[in-house]
Amino acid sequence: MTKSNPILHIILFNPKIPQNTGNIGRLCAVIGARLHLIHPLGFTITDARLRRSGMDYWFNLDVVHHADWQSFKKSSEIPPIDRIWLFTTKSQRPYWNAEFNRGDGILFGAEDSGVPEYVHADLSERRIKIPHFEPGMRSLNLSTSAGIGAYEAMRQICSRAPEEFPIFS
Repeated sequence: MTKSNPILHIILFNPKIPQNTGNIGRLCAVIGARLHLIHPLGFTITDARLRRSGMDYWFNLDVVHHADWQSFKKSSEIPPIDRIWLFTTKSQRPYWNAEFNRGDGILFGAEDSGVPEYVHADLSERRIKIPHFEPGMRSLNLSTSAGIGAYEAMRQICSRAPEEFPIFS
């Protein structure tokens, strides 16, 4: 089910862990975001672990599958490439310095490997990170990172148009 003009696009590049994707799907359903899944996935959508993590939301979810990165970039269902933010540990720019707008995309890489260099090259000016306050720690869980990014984007988008969002009235 695709909706026109979603408030936000959450994009997962080759996700491997079904529970993360299920949790992010649930997040998308709650905030009204479109979920993009760039294949290959490390699981099948009918996986029981995915159902336990949020599959009950799956039929209300605006989800679009893409065969690969090139297919994703050619899709009419995505925001313009210059409106996609890549969350990555390979950036020095913290996410709170990004300006998110309605219809933007936030992209997260695979749990074990992030995104390949060609994705970094396509989004080189829009790479941001969630800062680590303890040196030497690995990155956060994918669904935690998506939640942090999505709610910062929603905070910015909603604060610019509070009359559109009942939670602010």
